[in-house]
Amino acid sequence: MAVRGDIRNVAIVAHVDHGKTTLVNAMLQQSHVFNEREEVPDRVMDSNDLEREKGITILAKNTAVQYTGPLAEKYGHPEGITINVIDTPGHADFGGEVERGISMVDGVVLLVDASEGPLPQTRFVLRKALEAKLPVILCVNKVDRPDARIDEVVGEASDLLLGLAQDVIEEGVDLDLDSLLDLPVIYCAAKAGYASTDEPANGQLPNNDNLEPLFESIIKNIPAPEYDPDAPLQAHVANIDSSDFLGRLGLVRIYNGNLEKGKTYGLSRVDGSIENFRVSELLRTQGLDRLPVESAGPGDIVAVAGVNDIMIGETIVDPNDPRPLPLIHVDDPAISMTFGTNDSPLAGTEGKDHKLTARMIKDRLDRELIGNVSIKVLPTDRPDAWEVQGRGELALAVLAEQMRREGYELTVGRPQVVTKTIDGQLCEPMESTTIDVPEEYMGTVTQLMADRKGRMESMSNHGSGWIRLQFTVPSRGLIGFRTALLSATRGTGISSSLSAGYAPWAGQIVTRQNGSMVSDRQGVATPYAMQRLQARGNFFVEPQSPVYEGQVVGVNNKPDELDVNITLAKHMTNMRSATADVLETLTPPIKMSLEESLDFANEDECVEVTPESIRIRKIILNREDWYKWRAKQRRANNNAQNAK
Repeated sequence: MAVRGDIRNVAIVAHVDHGKTTLVNAMLQQSHVFNEREEVPDRVMDSNDLEREKGITILAKNTAVQYTGPLAEKYGHPEGITINVIDTPGHADFGGEVERGISMVDGVVLLVDASEGPLPQTRFVLRKALEAKLPVILCVNKVDRPDARIDEVVGEASDLLLGLAQDVIEEGVDLDLDSLLDLPVIYCAAKAGYASTDEPANGQLPNNDNLEPLFESIIKNIPAPEYDPDAPLQAHVANIDSSDFLGRLGLVRIYNGNLEKGKTYGLSRVDGSIENFRVSELLRTQGLDRLPVESAGPGDIVAVAGVNDIMIGETIVDPNDPRPLPLIHVDDPAISMTFGTNDSPLAGTEGKDHKLTARMIKDRLDRELIGNVSIKVLPTDRPDAWEVQGRGELALAVLAEQMRREGYELTVGRPQVVTKTIDGQLCEPMESTTIDVPEEYMGTVTQLMADRKGRMESMSNHGSGWIRLQFTVPSRGLIGFRTALLSATRGTGISSSLSAGYAPWAGQIVTRQNGSMVSDRQGVATPYAMQRLQARGNFFVEPQSPVYEGQVVGVNNKPDELDVNITLAKHMTNMRSATADVLETLTPPIKMSLEESLDFANEDECVEVTPESIRIRKIILNREDWYKWRAKQRRANNNAQNAK
């Protein structure tokens, strides 16, 4: 096998908010990608508006930095070594992006927070790397945190690595345990741009004011791409992008052979067929830009234009000797939501050019399938609704939010779990959940998880005033849990979870203690009616906003459903009124995001999503029809209990 020594392909993997994108930012700055006078925004790789708002990476993205330090000449490449960096999401809900990113690289940099240590998503991304038999560099980030505990975190990460390696070996993957024992460790403060191989004191910056040790570790420990000089072309499509001028682009990693602009190649489709196409443009990433090139060879990660319907997982091959690579494996979905057309009385009334029809929504979901390998779109018994399955609640909520911002009006159902029948028994997905809370809230959190059928697996206290609890809980129990946790812990609780396989159905879980206040007619919410009703609960709507029959206008203080007339107006009389303006005495309405609305909705409710508004409503709007449906459900439940 020949080696391409002037390239390194590496993915940076970590738990959410451990500093991946900040580290990539520092690598770009110290590689002189930006002009000295250019103002560089924080987290420049998070180009998506949603990523910036939520502070997390959603899409895997690649960049390239040119290393021209002393090691470049030592390795025989004084002109520089190209380091292709893949910035991956840290949330398991976007695991498809992680799997795609890992399929393009020859090694990973595992980033771990110097205080928090390894968390569930750390386990997830590290396992994916070990299954792909990739070498690992441990980078302990945020060593300058006041609560840093560097020694313990390195020990925890090493134990996790060896434990996962043992599990992967038992599953039949051939790993070299000796190489894992000699784990390279870099101590880093990504925000400051410092890195060192010498361990600093807890809470102190590394003793080196640049990232040179990290670059050196990548060049030494991440193997250069290997290829067979006699093999035909093999280029794997791992991501999809688009250009206003070139149309759809396929982001490919070349394993063997060469790609040249203007030549004709074969595209091995998912179904096994071969389709010839001509490469109209070839683009190589340099910093944050894509520059046109005439050719690319083994180890290169390039964007290819010329096929309008190129798909992830396909392989660009030599048409005379096609040898397609295996498709990218993605874990099965665990959560589903129903996406459908907006059939409320307010549909299409809030603005022009809204996308309302079933055809528009279906076309948008089909387009999402092209670039998102971790979701599935299945038909339902309604022609205007589809079941969308994904890895987690957050991933599907992000899809709905993106569609809303693109001008779509739709309804989104409450998240449901994707069940399986194993050995004749109904099973549901489980989650391994880690919760960090101040010590005084331990009892509250334990009660919250007990109500959701959670089982405590471990509890640890590092003496910092915070306690870490680990539970195994049904995925159903985590729907809406984040909001409840923040409320119970006054905004201090931090939770993260990871798939823990399937287990027998745990029984009924009651996650919401309050009923809904539902409007019984269409009209406009009046301050007079809201003042009379506010003793019954809290409202979601503002005075003078339009409402309709079946819309959930508030949360009831009691568990029961409550029909209300929120449009009641004060009748005129010949008596002079001396009361103050009722608007001054109304409690401000609750403003909920799309994710919070999905968490709040009951099984007989859905969320109406438009570019201007987010409303919770009943699936059956007519109140008389809804009461008939509820009576039918109650009879069915009674019959089922009597049968037992």
